[in-house]
Amino acid sequence: MTIYRQLIAENSAENWLAALLAAVAFVVVLHQLQRIMLRRATLTATTTATDNIFSNFLIEVLSATRIFLAIAVGLYVATHFLTLPSTVETYVNRIFIALMLLQSGLWVRRCLDFWLRQRFSQGEEGEEGARAMTRSLLSFLGRVVLWALVGLLILDNMGLNVTTLVTSLGIGGIAVALAAQSILTDLFASLAIAIDKPFVIGDFIIVDDLMGTVEHVGLKTTRIRSLSGEQIVFSNTDLLKSRIRNYKRMQERRAVFVIGVVYDTPPAQLEIVQQLIEQAILAQVQTRFDRAHFRSFGPSSLDFEAVYYVLTPDYNLYMDIQHAINLQLVRAFSDRGISFALPTRTLHLAEGLQLARPLTTGE
Repeated sequence: MTIYRQLIAENSAENWLAALLAAVAFVVVLHQLQRIMLRRATLTATTTATDNIFSNFLIEVLSATRIFLAIAVGLYVATHFLTLPSTVETYVNRIFIALMLLQSGLWVRRCLDFWLRQRFSQGEEGEEGARAMTRSLLSFLGRVVLWALVGLLILDNMGLNVTTLVTSLGIGGIAVALAAQSILTDLFASLAIAIDKPFVIGDFIIVDDLMGTVEHVGLKTTRIRSLSGEQIVFSNTDLLKSRIRNYKRMQERRAVFVIGVVYDTPPAQLEIVQQLIEQAILAQVQTRFDRAHFRSFGPSSLDFEAVYYVLTPDYNLYMDIQHAINLQLVRAFSDRGISFALPTRTLHLAEGLQLARPLTTGE
Protein backbone atom coordinates (compact mmCIF):
# COMPACT_ATOMS: atom_id res chain seq x y z
CA MET A 1 0.00 0.00 0.00
CA THR A 2 2.95 2.37 0.56
CA ILE A 3 3.88 2.23 -3.11
CA TYR A 4 0.25 2.77 -4.12
CA ARG A 5 -0.08 5.80 -1.85
CA GLN A 6 3.18 7.19 -3.13
CA LEU A 7 1.97 6.92 -6.71
CA ILE A 8 -1.24 8.78 -5.83
CA ALA A 9 0.49 11.40 -3.76
CA GLU A 10 3.30 12.27 -6.15
CA ASN A 11 1.25 12.31 -9.38
CA SER A 12 -1.64 14.62 -10.14
CA ALA A 13 -4.67 13.82 -12.26
CA GLU A 14 -3.08 15.72 -15.14
CA ASN A 15 -0.02 13.45 -14.95
CA TRP A 16 -2.16 10.32 -15.04
CA LEU A 17 -4.21 11.68 -17.95
CA ALA A 18 -1.08 12.59 -19.90
CA ALA A 19 0.39 9.15 -19.25
CA LEU A 20 -2.83 7.45 -20.39
CA LEU A 21 -3.07 9.56 -23.56
CA ALA A 22 0.60 8.95 -24.35
CA ALA A 23 0.20 5.17 -23.94
CA VAL A 24 -2.94 5.03 -26.11
CA ALA A 25 -1.40 7.29 -28.74
CA PHE A 26 1.74 5.18 -29.04
CA VAL A 27 -0.26 1.94 -29.28
CA VAL A 28 -2.50 3.35 -32.02
CA VAL A 29 0.35 4.96 -33.95
CA LEU A 30 2.59 1.89 -33.90
CA HIS A 31 -0.30 -0.41 -34.82
CA GLN A 32 -1.35 1.79 -37.75
CA LEU A 33 2.26 2.19 -38.86
CA GLN A 34 2.64 -1.59 -38.91
CA ARG A 35 -0.51 -2.00 -41.01
CA ILE A 36 0.55 0.67 -43.52
CA MET A 37 4.06 -0.73 -43.96
CA LEU A 38 2.73 -4.28 -44.24
CA ARG A 39 0.19 -3.22 -46.88
CA ARG A 40 2.80 -1.39 -48.95
CA ALA A 41 5.32 -4.22 -48.71
CA THR A 42 2.67 -6.73 -49.79
CA LEU A 43 1.67 -4.51 -52.72
CA THR A 44 5.30 -4.13 -53.79
CA ALA A 45 5.91 -7.88 -53.59
CA THR A 46 2.81 -8.74 -55.68
CA THR A 47 3.27 -6.04 -58.36
CA THR A 48 7.00 -6.55 -58.91
CA ALA A 49 7.76 -8.89 -61.80
CA THR A 50 10.87 -10.33 -60.19
CA ASP A 51 11.17 -11.80 -56.73
CA ASN A 52 11.57 -8.83 -54.36
CA ILE A 53 13.57 -10.28 -51.51
CA PHE A 54 13.58 -7.10 -49.44
CA SER A 55 9.78 -6.73 -49.62
CA ASN A 56 9.28 -10.37 -48.68
CA PHE A 57 11.74 -10.00 -45.81
CA LEU A 58 9.92 -6.89 -44.59
CA ILE A 59 6.61 -8.76 -44.73
CA GLU A 60 8.05 -11.54 -42.60
CA VAL A 61 9.40 -9.14 -39.97
CA LEU A 62 6.22 -7.03 -39.80
CA SER A 63 4.06 -10.16 -39.58
CA ALA A 64 6.09 -11.26 -36.57
CA THR A 65 5.45 -7.96 -34.75
CA ARG A 66 2.97 -8.55 -31.96
CA ILE A 67 0.57 -6.10 -30.32
CA PHE A 68 2.29 -6.46 -26.97
CA LEU A 69 5.28 -4.64 -28.47
CA ALA A 70 3.12 -1.55 -29.03
CA ILE A 71 1.59 -1.92 -25.57
CA ALA A 72 5.02 -2.30 -23.96
CA VAL A 73 6.37 0.79 -25.73
CA GLY A 74 3.23 2.75 -24.87
CA LEU A 75 3.38 1.88 -21.18
CA TYR A 76 7.10 2.59 -21.06
CA VAL A 77 6.57 6.03 -22.56
CA ALA A 78 3.67 6.64 -20.17
CA THR A 79 5.90 6.03 -17.16
CA HIS A 80 7.99 9.07 -18.16
CA PHE A 81 4.99 11.29 -17.45
CA LEU A 82 4.77 9.93 -13.91
CA THR A 83 6.94 10.05 -10.84
CA LEU A 84 7.56 6.45 -9.87
CA PRO A 85 9.19 4.90 -6.81
CA SER A 86 12.58 3.41 -7.55
CA THR A 87 11.27 -0.12 -6.98
CA VAL A 88 8.41 0.31 -9.44
CA GLU A 89 10.67 1.97 -11.97
CA THR A 90 13.08 -0.94 -11.77
CA TYR A 91 10.32 -3.49 -12.35
CA VAL A 92 8.89 -1.45 -15.23
CA ASN A 93 12.28 -1.31 -16.93
CA ARG A 94 12.78 -5.04 -16.47
CA ILE A 95 9.35 -5.90 -17.86
CA PHE A 96 9.90 -3.59 -20.81
CA ILE A 97 13.27 -5.17 -21.62
CA ALA A 98 11.82 -8.69 -21.22
CA LEU A 99 9.03 -7.90 -23.68
CA MET A 100 11.53 -6.41 -26.12
CA LEU A 101 13.70 -9.51 -25.84
CA LEU A 102 10.65 -11.70 -26.50
CA GLN A 103 9.71 -9.62 -29.53
CA SER A 104 13.30 -9.72 -30.78
CA GLY A 105 13.20 -13.50 -30.50
CA LEU A 106 10.10 -13.56 -32.71
CA TRP A 107 11.83 -11.34 -35.27
CA VAL A 108 14.96 -13.48 -35.31
CA ARG A 109 12.89 -16.66 -35.66
CA ARG A 110 11.09 -15.22 -38.70
CA CYS A 111 14.41 -14.07 -40.16
CA LEU A 112 15.83 -17.56 -39.69
CA ASP A 113 12.81 -19.17 -41.37
CA PHE A 114 13.01 -16.65 -44.22
CA TRP A 115 16.73 -17.31 -44.75
CA LEU A 116 16.23 -21.07 -44.70
CA ARG A 117 13.40 -20.83 -47.26
CA GLN A 118 15.53 -18.68 -49.54
CA ARG A 119 18.58 -20.88 -49.04
CA PHE A 120 16.80 -24.15 -49.79
CA SER A 121 14.23 -22.94 -52.32
CA GLN A 122 16.62 -23.33 -55.25
CA GLY A 123 18.50 -26.43 -56.27
CA GLU A 124 18.57 -29.27 -58.70
CA GLU A 125 15.32 -30.81 -59.81
CA GLY A 126 14.33 -33.88 -57.83
CA GLU A 127 16.01 -32.72 -54.60
CA GLU A 128 12.90 -31.15 -53.08
CA GLY A 129 12.72 -33.88 -50.43
CA ALA A 130 16.34 -33.35 -49.40
CA ARG A 131 15.93 -29.59 -49.13
CA ALA A 132 12.71 -29.89 -47.11
CA MET A 133 14.27 -32.40 -44.72
CA THR A 134 17.40 -30.31 -44.14
CA ARG A 135 15.42 -27.10 -43.71
CA SER A 136 13.07 -28.61 -41.12
CA LEU A 137 15.93 -29.99 -39.01
CA LEU A 138 17.95 -26.77 -39.13
CA SER A 139 14.84 -24.73 -38.34
CA PHE A 140 14.10 -26.87 -35.28
CA LEU A 141 17.65 -26.68 -33.95
CA GLY A 142 17.81 -22.94 -34.62
CA ARG A 143 14.59 -22.33 -32.68
CA VAL A 144 15.86 -24.39 -29.73
CA VAL A 145 19.10 -22.40 -29.53
CA LEU A 146 17.32 -19.06 -30.07
CA TRP A 147 14.68 -19.48 -27.36
CA ALA A 148 17.21 -20.91 -24.92
CA LEU A 149 19.30 -17.77 -25.40
CA VAL A 150 16.26 -15.49 -25.11
CA GLY A 151 15.19 -17.26 -21.92
CA LEU A 152 18.63 -16.82 -20.35
CA LEU A 153 18.70 -13.14 -21.27
CA ILE A 154 15.24 -12.59 -19.75
CA LEU A 155 16.25 -14.38 -16.54
CA ASP A 156 19.44 -12.33 -16.36
CA ASN A 157 17.40 -9.15 -16.87
CA MET A 158 15.10 -10.18 -14.01
CA GLY A 159 18.09 -10.30 -11.66
CA LEU A 160 18.68 -14.05 -11.57
CA ASN A 161 22.30 -15.18 -11.42
CA VAL A 162 22.51 -16.82 -14.83
CA THR A 163 26.11 -17.93 -14.36
CA THR A 164 25.13 -20.12 -11.41
CA LEU A 165 22.12 -21.39 -13.32
CA VAL A 166 24.18 -22.29 -16.39
CA THR A 167 26.75 -24.03 -14.20
CA SER A 168 24.02 -26.03 -12.48
CA LEU A 169 22.44 -26.86 -15.80
CA GLY A 170 25.83 -27.93 -17.13
CA ILE A 171 26.35 -30.40 -14.30
CA GLY A 172 22.78 -31.64 -14.61
CA GLY A 173 23.13 -31.73 -18.38
CA ILE A 174 26.03 -34.18 -18.12
CA ALA A 175 23.88 -36.52 -16.03
CA VAL A 176 20.96 -36.16 -18.44
CA ALA A 177 23.26 -36.74 -21.42
CA LEU A 178 24.55 -39.97 -19.89
CA ALA A 179 21.01 -41.12 -19.13
CA ALA A 180 19.74 -40.18 -22.61
CA GLN A 181 22.81 -41.27 -24.54
CA SER A 182 20.86 -43.25 -27.12
CA ILE A 183 18.50 -40.33 -27.77
CA LEU A 184 21.40 -37.91 -28.25
CA THR A 185 23.14 -40.40 -30.53
CA ASP A 186 20.05 -40.55 -32.73
CA LEU A 187 19.83 -36.76 -32.64
CA PHE A 188 23.36 -36.34 -33.99
CA ALA A 189 22.67 -39.09 -36.49
CA SER A 190 19.70 -37.09 -37.78
CA LEU A 191 22.04 -34.13 -38.28
CA ALA A 192 24.42 -36.35 -40.23
CA ILE A 193 21.53 -37.54 -42.41
CA ALA A 194 20.41 -33.95 -43.02
CA ILE A 195 23.90 -32.75 -43.95
CA ASP A 196 25.27 -35.76 -45.85
CA LYS A 197 21.90 -36.76 -47.40
CA PRO A 198 22.42 -40.52 -47.96
CA PHE A 199 18.67 -40.55 -48.61
CA VAL A 200 15.83 -38.05 -48.56
CA ILE A 201 12.05 -38.16 -48.28
CA GLY A 202 10.63 -39.96 -51.31
CA ASP A 203 13.67 -42.20 -51.95
CA PHE A 204 13.22 -45.97 -52.28
CA ILE A 205 15.85 -47.65 -50.12
CA ILE A 206 16.78 -51.17 -49.06
CA VAL A 207 18.28 -51.76 -45.62
CA ASP A 208 19.38 -55.35 -45.10
CA ASP A 209 16.26 -57.34 -46.11
CA LEU A 210 13.81 -54.45 -45.53
CA MET A 211 12.77 -52.04 -48.25
CA GLY A 212 10.39 -49.15 -48.79
CA THR A 213 9.92 -45.46 -49.57
CA VAL A 214 11.18 -42.89 -47.04
CA GLU A 215 8.22 -41.01 -45.54
CA HIS A 216 9.67 -39.13 -42.58
CA VAL A 217 13.10 -38.32 -41.16
CA GLY A 218 12.82 -37.24 -37.53
CA LEU A 219 15.20 -36.40 -34.72
CA LYS A 220 15.25 -39.99 -33.44
CA THR A 221 13.70 -42.25 -36.06
CA THR A 222 13.26 -42.57 -39.80
CA ARG A 223 10.07 -44.15 -41.16
CA ILE A 224 9.65 -45.88 -44.49
CA ARG A 225 6.57 -47.33 -46.16
CA SER A 226 7.15 -50.89 -47.33
CA LEU A 227 5.82 -52.36 -50.58
CA SER A 228 3.24 -54.38 -48.64
CA GLY A 229 1.89 -51.22 -46.99
CA GLU A 230 3.12 -51.33 -43.40
CA GLN A 231 5.35 -48.64 -41.92
CA ILE A 232 8.87 -49.64 -40.86
CA VAL A 233 10.60 -47.54 -38.21
CA PHE A 234 14.40 -47.37 -37.94
CA SER A 235 16.49 -45.52 -35.41
CA ASN A 236 18.76 -43.01 -37.15
CA THR A 237 21.85 -44.55 -35.57
CA ASP A 238 21.01 -48.01 -36.90
CA LEU A 239 20.47 -46.59 -40.36
CA LEU A 240 23.87 -44.92 -40.48
CA LYS A 241 25.51 -48.17 -39.34
CA SER A 242 23.75 -50.16 -42.07
CA ARG A 243 24.48 -50.62 -45.76
CA ILE A 244 21.80 -48.62 -47.55
CA ARG A 245 20.93 -49.17 -51.20
CA ASN A 246 19.25 -46.07 -52.62
CA TYR A 247 17.37 -46.99 -55.80
CA LYS A 248 15.97 -43.47 -56.29
CA ARG A 249 19.44 -42.24 -57.26
CA MET A 250 20.02 -44.99 -59.78
CA GLN A 251 20.80 -43.37 -63.15
CA GLU A 252 20.41 -46.54 -65.20
CA ARG A 253 19.59 -50.16 -64.46
CA ARG A 254 21.87 -53.10 -65.33
CA ALA A 255 19.94 -56.22 -66.33
CA VAL A 256 21.35 -59.75 -66.59
CA PHE A 257 19.44 -62.81 -67.77
CA VAL A 258 20.38 -66.38 -68.69
CA ILE A 259 18.66 -68.67 -71.17
CA GLY A 260 19.43 -72.29 -71.90
CA VAL A 261 18.99 -74.38 -75.05
CA VAL A 262 18.99 -78.16 -75.33
CA TYR A 263 22.21 -80.09 -75.85
CA ASP A 264 20.93 -81.43 -79.17
CA THR A 265 21.07 -77.96 -80.75
CA PRO A 266 23.31 -78.02 -83.86
CA PRO A 267 26.43 -75.81 -83.81
CA ALA A 268 25.11 -73.71 -86.71
CA GLN A 269 22.07 -72.75 -84.65
CA LEU A 270 24.16 -72.13 -81.53
CA GLU A 271 26.21 -69.59 -83.49
CA ILE A 272 23.15 -67.42 -84.19
CA VAL A 273 21.74 -67.43 -80.64
CA GLN A 274 24.05 -64.55 -79.65
CA GLN A 275 22.86 -62.51 -82.64
CA LEU A 276 19.20 -63.20 -81.86
CA ILE A 277 19.65 -62.02 -78.28
CA GLU A 278 21.39 -58.84 -79.43
CA GLN A 279 18.64 -58.11 -81.95
CA ALA A 280 15.93 -58.61 -79.32
CA ILE A 281 17.63 -56.17 -76.95
CA LEU A 282 18.37 -53.50 -79.57
CA ALA A 283 14.77 -53.61 -80.77
CA GLN A 284 13.68 -52.03 -77.46
CA VAL A 285 13.83 -48.32 -76.77
CA GLN A 286 15.67 -46.96 -73.72
CA THR A 287 18.19 -49.83 -73.78
CA ARG A 288 21.92 -50.20 -74.40
CA PHE A 289 23.28 -53.61 -75.36
CA ASP A 290 26.40 -54.71 -73.49
CA ARG A 291 27.16 -58.36 -74.29
CA ALA A 292 25.78 -61.84 -74.96
CA HIS A 293 27.91 -65.01 -74.67
CA PHE A 294 27.74 -68.79 -74.64
CA ARG A 295 28.52 -68.93 -70.95
CA SER A 296 28.69 -72.53 -69.81
CA PHE A 297 27.61 -76.13 -70.15
CA GLY A 298 24.83 -76.53 -67.62
CA PRO A 299 23.57 -79.80 -66.09
CA SER A 300 20.76 -79.99 -68.67
CA SER A 301 21.31 -77.02 -70.99
CA LEU A 302 23.76 -74.92 -72.97
CA ASP A 303 23.61 -71.59 -71.15
CA PHE A 304 23.81 -68.12 -72.75
CA GLU A 305 24.23 -65.01 -70.59
CA ALA A 306 23.15 -61.55 -71.77
CA VAL A 307 23.73 -58.14 -70.21
CA TYR A 308 22.08 -54.86 -71.16
CA TYR A 309 21.27 -51.51 -69.57
CA VAL A 310 17.93 -49.77 -69.20
CA LEU A 311 18.65 -46.06 -69.54
CA THR A 312 16.16 -45.04 -66.83
CA PRO A 313 15.80 -46.39 -63.26
CA ASP A 314 12.06 -47.03 -63.68
CA TYR A 315 11.43 -50.62 -62.54
CA ASN A 316 8.14 -50.95 -64.39
CA LEU A 317 9.83 -49.90 -67.65
CA TYR A 318 12.58 -52.45 -67.03
CA MET A 319 10.01 -55.22 -66.59
CA ASP A 320 8.18 -54.13 -69.77
CA ILE A 321 11.45 -54.27 -71.72
CA GLN A 322 12.39 -57.68 -70.33
CA HIS A 323 8.88 -58.91 -71.16
CA ALA A 324 9.25 -57.75 -74.78
CA ILE A 325 12.73 -59.29 -75.09
CA ASN A 326 11.50 -62.65 -73.81
CA LEU A 327 8.58 -62.70 -76.25
CA GLN A 328 10.81 -61.82 -79.20
CA LEU A 329 13.30 -64.56 -78.27
CA VAL A 330 10.48 -67.12 -78.04
CA ARG A 331 9.28 -66.18 -81.53
CA ALA A 332 12.81 -66.11 -83.00
CA PHE A 333 13.76 -69.50 -81.51
CA SER A 334 10.48 -71.02 -82.67
CA ASP A 335 11.03 -69.80 -86.25
CA ARG A 336 14.51 -71.39 -86.36
CA GLY A 337 13.67 -74.60 -84.57
CA ILE A 338 15.78 -73.85 -81.50
CA SER A 339 14.41 -75.47 -78.35
CA PHE A 340 14.67 -74.07 -74.86
CA ALA A 341 16.11 -76.51 -72.35
CA LEU A 342 14.04 -78.04 -69.59
CA PRO A 343 15.43 -79.42 -66.34
CA THR A 344 16.05 -83.04 -67.39
CA ARG A 345 18.12 -85.97 -66.17
CA THR A 346 19.22 -88.94 -68.32
CA LEU A 347 19.81 -92.31 -66.66
CA HIS A 348 22.10 -94.77 -68.56
CA LEU A 349 21.80 -98.49 -67.72
CA ALA A 350 24.62 -100.86 -68.63
CA GLU A 351 23.67 -104.00 -70.67
CA GLY A 352 23.76 -107.36 -68.93
CA LEU A 353 23.22 -105.86 -65.53
CA GLN A 354 21.30 -108.35 -63.39
CA LEU A 355 19.49 -107.68 -60.18
CA ALA A 356 20.70 -109.61 -57.19
CA ARG A 357 18.44 -112.51 -56.17
CA PRO A 358 16.93 -111.84 -52.76
CA LEU A 359 17.92 -114.20 -50.00
CA THR A 360 15.29 -116.58 -48.61
CA THR A 361 14.87 -117.69 -45.09
CA GLY A 362 17.17 -120.54 -44.16
CA GLU A 363 19.90 -119.94 -46.78
